[in-house]
Amino acid sequence: MKSSSSVPDGVPVLSRGRHRSPRRGACFMEFASFLAGERWSDHPSCTHPLLAQLARQVNDSLEDAGRQRLVPLIPSVVGAHGDGDTWLTLPVSVAAGPILDVPEETQHVLAAGLLSAERLCAEAGLDATRCEARNALDQVPGAVAWVERLRIRQRVSSRAFADHCAPTMVRRAAAGIVESGAPDRDRRLLGLLEAAIAACRAPQATGSSEASVSPQASFQPLMSFAERSPGPV
Repeated sequence: MKSSSSVPDGVPVLSRGRHRSPRRGACFMEFASFLAGERWSDHPSCTHPLLAQLARQVNDSLEDAGRQRLVPLIPSVVGAHGDGDTWLTLPVSVAAGPILDVPEETQHVLAAGLLSAERLCAEAGLDATRCEARNALDQVPGAVAWVERLRIRQRVSSRAFADHCAPTMVRRAAAGIVESGAPDRDRRLLGLLEAAIAACRAPQATGSSEASVSPQASFQPLMSFAERSPGPV
């Protein structure tokens, strides 16, 4: 029996960076754009921007062999727009998981973001996410003390958090795993993306045909399109 990370037969190989067409290769989010019926792009509108940001970063950070383990996850980001709370729930989930395993400097950045997120979650009534942030902060008291010594008194607004703190937390969490030099960094990066997907689930209607489409069926149109596309000029 195949594992959940096995790659469907015949699926094109993922590669780093942006690509002009499927004939020149594709990254994670470019595949997602095609499956969503959008213009070929690594910034499609079918996925929440924070989740798409992390997917691009993980795609480019993995070793070539490890990158192929991302393929079965691609259909799960199509339509994953999240909701009004995703700007809080996703970065908290992404930052909380690896906070013990990243370099000290990265811990400081993640702790600062989690402290702001904890306050915003309390105001928004997001008790589960607030507890997740607090549990992560309790694991790194040194990083929390470092942030508190800065004596930053200005409250971070929800808009400022969404525009600046959240993307920084997501970026630094993934970069911290890479910088840690851990031998299982590919596994950890994959787990980070899976956690972000879980924090940004797209609602499914009961009986939806989309929910029953297999990864192999999802990728078949892409294979046909890649075969028909003209090569690079």
